Amino acid sequence: MTDTQTPPKKTRSGWLNVAIDYGPLIVFLLSFYLFRPDGDDSVGTLIAIIKSTGAFIVAAIAALIASKLLTGQISKMLMLSTVLIVGFGGMTILLRDPFYVQVKPTVLYAFFGVVLLIGWLRGKAFLQWLLEAAFEGLSQEGWLKLSRNWGFFFLFLAVLNEVLRMNLSFEDWLWSKLWVFMGLSFAFTFSQIPMLLRNGLDPERKEGLVEEEPPTGA
Repeated sequence: MTDTQTPPKKTRSGWLNVAIDYGPLIVFLLSFYLFRPDGDDSVGTLIAIIKSTGAFIVAAIAALIASKLLTGQISKMLMLSTVLIVGFGGMTILLRDPFYVQVKPTVLYAFFGVVLLIGWLRGKAFLQWLLEAAFEGLSQEGWLKLSRNWGFFFLFLAVLNEVLRMNLSFEDWLWSKLWVFMGLSFAFTFSQIPMLLRNGLDPERKEGLVEEEPPTGA
């Protein structure tokens, strides 16, 4: 008899997780440095932003395809992030205005934050649904607390992105996306481990929390 059971979902390795979630941002950064002009040239800088935004869009779509091919799935968070990159990035290219690609993270973080907090208030752990992940042994209360904490953290990131966007040059803002946001994301993820262990997370599976963290780099 033919076995018709659904094959188990493939999980991302740590490096694959970084490549898919942060790869497009790194392409964005490298492309800007490749195309940026020497000296103070506002027109040349705008052209560099437009070209690097195009590379950002292509890299985001490639990461989406890679996730499907290598893991057999595309998380809802990754799908929404890619849609916003294409939409806001396209507006930046068409309107010749970097505002749109810079405000995209604010929209993304605010949306995730509001969705997770509404779910928490309703007693629903929307983070598990958005990530399509399951941490072995974690209780429903643990999932609710994790959703709540990530919800507030996403709102903090939305505010932080606006503060940095309005006070930094495009180049400095772009650097902050890589070092500030990525660093805060990993620090916050690790800070949640003690709470999750108190709520039933299998200690041997705690590394999965880092591998399945919500994407915050795009």
